[in-house]
Amino acid sequence: MPYKDLVIINNEKIIKDIDSFYCDNVDIKSIPEDLSKNFNVSLITRNSNLISRKNFKVNLEKIKIASNILTFLLSIFKTFKKNNVTYLIISITPYTFFSYLLLFIFKKRIFVYLRSNGYEEYKAILGFFGPMIYHIMFKIVTFKSNIITCQERLFTKRKSHIVFPSELNSLWFKNILKPKLDKPRLLYVGRMKVEKGIFSLTKILNEINIDFEFSVVGGDAEKFSKKDINNKKIIFCQFYNKTDLLINCYDQHNIFILPSFTEAHPKVIDESLARLRPVIIFEEIKHIVQNRKGIFVSKRNSKSLLETINFITKNYESIQKSMQTNTLPTKKNFILQMTSILS
Repeated sequence: MPYKDLVIINNEKIIKDIDSFYCDNVDIKSIPEDLSKNFNVSLITRNSNLISRKNFKVNLEKIKIASNILTFLLSIFKTFKKNNVTYLIISITPYTFFSYLLLFIFKKRIFVYLRSNGYEEYKAILGFFGPMIYHIMFKIVTFKSNIITCQERLFTKRKSHIVFPSELNSLWFKNILKPKLDKPRLLYVGRMKVEKGIFSLTKILNEINIDFEFSVVGGDAEKFSKKDINNKKIIFCQFYNKTDLLINCYDQHNIFILPSFTEAHPKVIDESLARLRPVIIFEEIKHIVQNRKGIFVSKRNSKSLLETINFITKNYESIQKSMQTNTLPTKKNFILQMTSILS
């Protein structure tokens, strides 16, 4: 396939250390790197000085990081020197909203990739006014753009391109270890953000009086270990940026919990299912279950969560057998989908 110029615009932050770039969101690394096999990719994103964002090294030649909205837009404007450039905006935020306006004025070819429900996200972060703010940006950004989404419910106005994001490769399906079932060994892999529900979950676990362990694995998890969580059963771990170490982390636990208030297609769910570890989610994101086996929905309280945990532990073997029938998306197929759409 002939190489084409693709500019990826992302609101996430990257830190520069000497001549290398690092991030704490694997999407910033994996999507641009994999698409660069078929496109001349340039990445425009925001600058960060936080050491915690050095979980993943971004191996890409053309990266522009901006310290404010003006330099962000200027970096985009400089790409107008070339003709026939395709622009991929990832998620709708204030930064990407103004980026869209600039691209629209200059009549550029724009794709917008919706990864999650911004209405729910903005409500979790900003409260009552959050959905209204997002609604204005959403209506304008999606008016003339080509929409790529990982779930139909994120965009219903007209036809959109549906993709299935994944980080799964062949390693995830090999040498699956038998879990220890002496007690619930719970796991959360993700970032420490309010909308991810992790703080809500730790409060619920404080009310559960059974023998269990709960491991929190995230790029910024360690700094929260010093806070007064008041539960010795909750362990804050370092982040694993290598596939084999992350796989081993799943294998050392027997139940995965995703406490998010909003999700569209969380990749950690498929990672857990690939390792035949059942998953617990809460009612706010029950739409993600679809036809996958091994995902259980709990109410967001200690009584319901304990009942769900007990059900899984008592029926673990039969649940694992049903999970073996799942057909999970892979990273290879995801990138093939994105390449085909952007071409």
